[in-house]
Amino acid sequence: MKVVLLLVILAVGVLGYWLVLRLTLNTDSPLVPVSSGNMCLAQPRCDGFTHPFGRTLHIGDLVVVQGINARDVVVEYPSSDVLVFHTPRQNPSQEDTLIVTRAVAREEIDGIAYFRTKSDGTGTHKWPQVPDVNECEFWSDYRENYTRSGMISEKLLVGKVVFRIPWVGHLLFFVFSYSWALVVVAIVALLIVVKFVVPRFEGRKLETESEKSSEKSF
Repeated sequence: MKVVLLLVILAVGVLGYWLVLRLTLNTDSPLVPVSSGNMCLAQPRCDGFTHPFGRTLHIGDLVVVQGINARDVVVEYPSSDVLVFHTPRQNPSQEDTLIVTRAVAREEIDGIAYFRTKSDGTGTHKWPQVPDVNECEFWSDYRENYTRSGMISEKLLVGKVVFRIPWVGHLLFFVFSYSWALVVVAIVALLIVVKFVVPRFEGRKLETESEKSSEKSF
Protein backbone atom coordinates (compact mmCIF):
# COMPACT_ATOMS: atom_id res chain seq x y z
CA MET A 1 0.00 0.00 0.00
CA LYS A 2 2.90 2.33 0.81
CA VAL A 3 4.45 1.69 -2.60
CA VAL A 4 1.15 2.48 -4.36
CA LEU A 5 0.81 5.69 -2.34
CA LEU A 6 4.39 6.66 -3.22
CA LEU A 7 3.73 6.11 -6.93
CA VAL A 8 0.56 8.21 -6.75
CA ILE A 9 2.41 11.04 -4.97
CA LEU A 10 5.20 10.87 -7.55
CA ALA A 11 2.75 10.99 -10.45
CA VAL A 12 0.83 13.91 -8.93
CA GLY A 13 4.10 15.75 -8.28
CA VAL A 14 5.32 15.33 -11.86
CA LEU A 15 1.94 16.36 -13.27
CA GLY A 16 1.78 19.38 -10.98
CA TYR A 17 5.29 20.47 -11.92
CA TRP A 18 4.44 20.15 -15.62
CA LEU A 19 1.28 22.25 -15.22
CA VAL A 20 3.15 24.94 -13.26
CA LEU A 21 5.86 24.99 -15.93
CA ARG A 22 3.28 25.42 -18.69
CA LEU A 23 1.59 28.28 -16.84
CA THR A 24 4.86 29.99 -15.98
CA LEU A 25 6.29 29.85 -19.50
CA ASN A 26 2.92 30.44 -21.19
CA THR A 27 3.14 27.56 -23.64
CA ASP A 28 1.82 24.01 -23.97
CA SER A 29 5.33 22.73 -24.78
CA PRO A 30 7.77 24.30 -22.29
CA LEU A 31 10.37 21.54 -22.69
CA VAL A 32 11.33 20.25 -26.13
CA PRO A 33 14.10 17.70 -26.87
CA VAL A 34 16.11 18.44 -30.01
CA SER A 35 15.80 15.48 -32.40
CA SER A 36 17.39 16.95 -35.53
CA GLY A 37 20.83 18.28 -36.38
CA ASN A 38 19.47 21.07 -38.59
CA MET A 39 20.29 23.72 -35.98
CA CYS A 40 23.77 22.34 -35.32
CA LEU A 41 26.79 24.33 -36.52
CA ALA A 42 29.23 21.52 -35.80
CA GLN A 43 28.29 19.23 -38.69
CA PRO A 44 28.56 16.28 -38.80
CA ARG A 45 29.31 15.83 -35.07
CA CYS A 46 26.01 16.92 -33.58
CA ASP A 47 25.69 14.42 -30.76
CA GLY A 48 26.45 17.07 -28.14
CA PHE A 49 29.27 15.11 -26.50
CA THR A 50 32.17 16.66 -28.42
CA HIS A 51 31.38 20.31 -27.63
CA PRO A 52 28.24 20.35 -25.43
CA PHE A 53 28.39 24.02 -24.49
CA GLY A 54 29.04 25.49 -27.92
CA ARG A 55 26.76 28.20 -29.36
CA THR A 56 24.58 25.74 -31.22
CA LEU A 57 21.84 23.13 -30.73
CA HIS A 58 22.78 19.46 -30.75
CA ILE A 59 20.70 16.33 -31.08
CA GLY A 60 19.81 15.38 -27.53
CA ASP A 61 19.71 18.91 -26.14
CA LEU A 62 16.65 19.89 -24.11
CA VAL A 63 15.43 23.40 -24.89
CA VAL A 64 13.28 25.51 -22.60
CA VAL A 65 10.55 27.27 -24.58
CA GLN A 66 8.67 30.42 -23.62
CA GLY A 67 5.43 31.52 -25.22
CA ILE A 68 5.71 34.78 -27.13
CA ASN A 69 3.50 37.12 -29.11
CA ALA A 70 4.31 36.85 -32.81
CA ARG A 71 4.80 40.64 -33.02
CA ASP A 72 7.43 40.51 -30.28
CA VAL A 73 9.63 37.98 -32.07
CA VAL A 74 13.06 39.42 -32.91
CA VAL A 75 13.64 38.92 -36.64
CA GLU A 76 16.85 40.94 -37.09
CA TYR A 77 19.11 38.18 -38.40
CA PRO A 78 21.60 36.90 -37.23
CA SER A 79 20.49 37.99 -33.73
CA SER A 80 16.95 36.81 -34.36
CA ASP A 81 14.99 34.50 -32.09
CA VAL A 82 15.15 30.72 -32.33
CA LEU A 83 11.54 29.56 -32.51
CA VAL A 84 9.59 26.36 -32.01
CA PHE A 85 6.67 25.64 -34.35
CA HIS A 86 4.22 22.84 -34.91
CA THR A 87 5.20 21.25 -38.21
CA PRO A 88 2.88 22.24 -41.07
CA ARG A 89 0.73 19.31 -42.20
CA GLN A 90 0.34 18.10 -45.75
CA ASN A 91 -2.81 16.14 -44.85
CA PRO A 92 -5.07 15.58 -41.81
CA SER A 93 -3.48 12.23 -40.94
CA GLN A 94 0.05 13.62 -40.61
CA GLU A 95 1.52 13.39 -37.13
CA ASP A 96 1.84 16.60 -35.12
CA THR A 97 5.53 17.20 -34.41
CA LEU A 98 7.62 20.18 -33.33
CA ILE A 99 10.42 21.91 -35.24
CA VAL A 100 13.15 24.26 -34.01
CA THR A 101 14.32 26.94 -36.44
CA ARG A 102 15.45 30.57 -36.56
CA ALA A 103 13.38 33.52 -37.69
CA VAL A 104 14.77 35.41 -40.70
CA ALA A 105 11.93 37.80 -41.51
CA ARG A 106 8.29 38.51 -40.65
CA GLU A 107 5.43 39.66 -42.82
CA GLU A 108 1.89 40.50 -41.76
CA ILE A 109 -0.86 39.63 -44.21
CA ASP A 110 -4.55 40.09 -43.40
CA GLY A 111 -3.74 40.51 -39.72
CA ILE A 112 -1.72 37.26 -39.50
CA ALA A 113 2.04 37.21 -38.95
CA TYR A 114 4.07 34.88 -41.19
CA PHE A 115 7.75 34.01 -40.73
CA ARG A 116 10.55 33.17 -43.10
CA THR A 117 12.87 30.78 -41.30
CA LYS A 118 16.19 29.04 -41.71
CA SER A 119 17.95 26.39 -39.66
CA ASP A 120 21.41 27.45 -38.50
CA GLY A 121 23.30 24.42 -39.78
CA THR A 122 21.75 23.88 -43.21
CA GLY A 123 22.26 25.45 -46.62
CA THR A 124 25.26 27.21 -48.12
CA HIS A 125 25.13 30.15 -45.73
CA LYS A 126 25.17 28.92 -42.15
CA TRP A 127 24.57 31.12 -39.12
CA PRO A 128 25.65 33.92 -38.71
CA GLN A 129 25.98 34.55 -42.46
CA VAL A 130 22.88 36.27 -43.81
CA PRO A 131 21.05 33.71 -45.96
CA ASP A 132 19.62 34.28 -49.41
CA VAL A 133 15.83 34.33 -49.51
CA ASN A 134 15.90 31.23 -51.69
CA GLU A 135 17.81 29.45 -48.92
CA CYS A 136 15.02 29.97 -46.41
CA GLU A 137 12.87 27.00 -45.53
CA PHE A 138 9.73 26.53 -47.56
CA TRP A 139 6.59 25.57 -45.66
CA SER A 140 3.21 24.44 -46.92
CA ASP A 141 0.08 23.32 -45.11
CA TYR A 142 -3.28 22.08 -46.37
CA ARG A 143 -5.06 24.36 -43.89
CA GLU A 144 -5.82 27.96 -44.78
CA ASN A 145 -3.66 30.67 -43.16
CA TYR A 146 -1.21 28.17 -41.64
CA THR A 147 1.40 28.85 -44.33
CA ARG A 148 1.67 31.36 -47.14
CA SER A 149 4.19 31.74 -49.98
CA GLY A 150 6.56 29.37 -48.21
CA MET A 151 6.28 31.22 -44.89
CA ILE A 152 4.99 29.68 -41.67
CA SER A 153 2.08 31.24 -39.78
CA GLU A 154 1.88 32.43 -36.19
CA LYS A 155 -0.96 29.89 -35.85
CA LEU A 156 1.74 27.22 -35.59
CA LEU A 157 4.03 29.17 -33.25
CA VAL A 158 4.76 27.43 -29.93
CA GLY A 159 7.29 29.89 -28.51
CA LYS A 160 10.92 30.94 -28.53
CA VAL A 161 13.93 29.07 -27.17
CA VAL A 162 15.24 30.79 -24.03
CA PHE A 163 17.65 28.18 -22.70
CA ARG A 164 19.16 24.83 -23.57
CA ILE A 165 20.34 21.94 -21.41
CA PRO A 166 22.89 19.57 -23.00
CA TRP A 167 22.29 15.79 -23.11
CA VAL A 168 19.01 15.68 -21.17
CA GLY A 169 17.01 15.26 -24.37
CA HIS A 170 18.61 11.84 -24.86
CA LEU A 171 16.96 10.70 -21.63
CA LEU A 172 13.57 11.87 -22.87
CA PHE A 173 14.10 10.08 -26.19
CA PHE A 174 14.69 6.89 -24.21
CA VAL A 175 11.62 7.39 -22.04
CA PHE A 176 9.35 8.11 -25.01
CA SER A 177 10.78 5.33 -27.19
CA TYR A 178 9.53 1.74 -27.21
CA SER A 179 11.34 1.19 -23.92
CA TRP A 180 8.67 3.21 -22.09
CA ALA A 181 6.51 0.11 -22.44
CA LEU A 182 9.03 -1.84 -20.34
CA VAL A 183 8.75 0.78 -17.62
CA VAL A 184 4.96 0.51 -17.64
CA VAL A 185 5.17 -3.28 -17.47
CA ALA A 186 7.61 -3.04 -14.56
CA ILE A 187 5.29 -0.68 -12.66
CA VAL A 188 2.29 -2.92 -13.28
CA ALA A 189 4.28 -5.95 -12.13
CA LEU A 190 5.32 -4.09 -8.99
CA LEU A 191 1.72 -3.16 -8.24
CA ILE A 192 0.64 -6.79 -8.68
CA VAL A 193 3.36 -7.94 -6.31
CA VAL A 194 2.36 -5.34 -3.72
CA LYS A 195 -1.35 -6.05 -4.13
CA PHE A 196 -1.39 -9.85 -4.22
CA VAL A 197 1.95 -11.51 -3.53
CA VAL A 198 3.04 -9.56 -0.46
CA PRO A 199 -0.29 -10.07 1.38
CA ARG A 200 -0.06 -13.82 0.74
CA PHE A 201 3.41 -13.99 2.27
CA GLU A 202 2.23 -11.91 5.21
CA GLY A 203 -0.73 -14.26 5.61
CA ARG A 204 1.53 -17.32 5.60
CA LYS A 205 3.80 -15.64 8.12
CA LEU A 206 0.85 -14.99 10.43
CA GLU A 207 -0.30 -18.61 10.06
CA THR A 208 3.18 -19.89 10.90
CA GLU A 209 3.42 -17.66 13.95
CA SER A 210 -0.06 -18.78 15.01
CA GLU A 211 0.92 -22.46 14.69
CA LYS A 212 4.09 -21.88 16.71
CA SER A 213 2.15 -20.14 19.47
CA SER A 214 -0.37 -23.03 19.50
CA GLU A 215 2.43 -25.58 19.87
CA LYS A 216 3.91 -23.62 22.78
CA SER A 217 0.53 -23.55 24.56
CA PHE A 218 0.53 -27.36 24.65
